[in-house]
Amino acid sequence: MDPVRATAADLTAMPAALGIAVIALLYASVGHGGASGYLALMALMGQAPADMRPAALWLNLLVSAVATVQYARAGHFTWRLFLPFALLSVPMAYLGARITLGAETYESLLAFCLLLAALRLLGVFGAPATVLRRVHPLGAPLLGAAIGLISGLVGIGGGVLLSPALLLLRWGDAHRTAAVSAPFILVNSAAGLIGLHAVGPPAGLHIRWLFAALAGALIGSTLGARVLPDLRLRQVLGAVLLLASTKLLLA
Repeated sequence: MDPVRATAADLTAMPAALGIAVIALLYASVGHGGASGYLALMALMGQAPADMRPAALWLNLLVSAVATVQYARAGHFTWRLFLPFALLSVPMAYLGARITLGAETYESLLAFCLLLAALRLLGVFGAPATVLRRVHPLGAPLLGAAIGLISGLVGIGGGVLLSPALLLLRWGDAHRTAAVSAPFILVNSAAGLIGLHAVGPPAGLHIRWLFAALAGALIGSTLGARVLPDLRLRQVLGAVLLLASTKLLLA
């Protein structure tokens, strides 16, 4: 199936494309791909899980690629922090994508990820510590594997799970966390899409979604890598994700 062909008529309207652009901008500013935001948008509009996972991953792939380049160009990326988490996350993301969950299980797991993303954006985890710790040589790959599996199951890149962990464990500051999250999301999204191809062809995307995501990613990643991110906008997005997670939990 053509990955740029529309498959959900309800999401081809201009308001949806605008929503995708805003989500991409806000998420890219913190080094994320935005999958949890796209999934929240689709969940609020009643889309089927079978269409949501691949659509979110395609958008995630594009936005995280742009964010990866922008943060690397700004000098924040380090292989030493990235590789321990990505080592096992990629194969686990592939395996997770091959597993088809029941609708209730999927929605519960998605609601948890959306809730965590909302808390992250609302600043519940607090400011990153100024004194950093050395990354645990065994804990990092195991954490990456767990995040990769959940990412594949839900259809996200795992940034909303990795970022809070890095901040809470004091393994990275704000810019390093964003710079590592972006390529982590990129490789996990690619692995997830490959896994979905093994199950069946992914749902298509309308071309306007891709352009909207690209525009948002370019603006957001530039602001995030070189300018202080807008806290108020992230709080608004956090409130939207909180609404979406509550909707899924109460459904």
